[in-house]
Amino acid sequence: MSLLKSLMFLFCTLCSLNNLANAQSTQNELRGELLYTTYCNACHTTEIHWREQKLATDWKSLKSQVNRWQANIGLGWSDEDSSDVARYLNAEYYKFINTESKALSQGKASKPISQSY
Repeated sequence: MSLLKSLMFLFCTLCSLNNLANAQSTQNELRGELLYTTYCNACHTTEIHWREQKLATDWKSLKSQVNRWQANIGLGWSDEDSSDVARYLNAEYYKFINTESKALSQGKASKPISQSY
């Protein structure tokens, strides 16, 4: 009977870890959505993400475009800020395979949103 309890405990622990990883990813996407709607939505409509000649063609180029535009308008975002926005855009529009090693389960604890004006 103790083997059954041990296996059940292990199973529950593994399920919890998976839920934490998914919660972190969702939190990052929500944070990315907030940054995007606050700083980018005024110029970018959804049409920019659907156009045929879009510059983002994979995960790497999407992240590069987010970094490029935040720098162009002087937001001073951290790499984590840019990654969160790229994750949001990817989940909402692009559906590229995210090739970053810490994309889902190894993200840092969330920090306050940058307040660059």
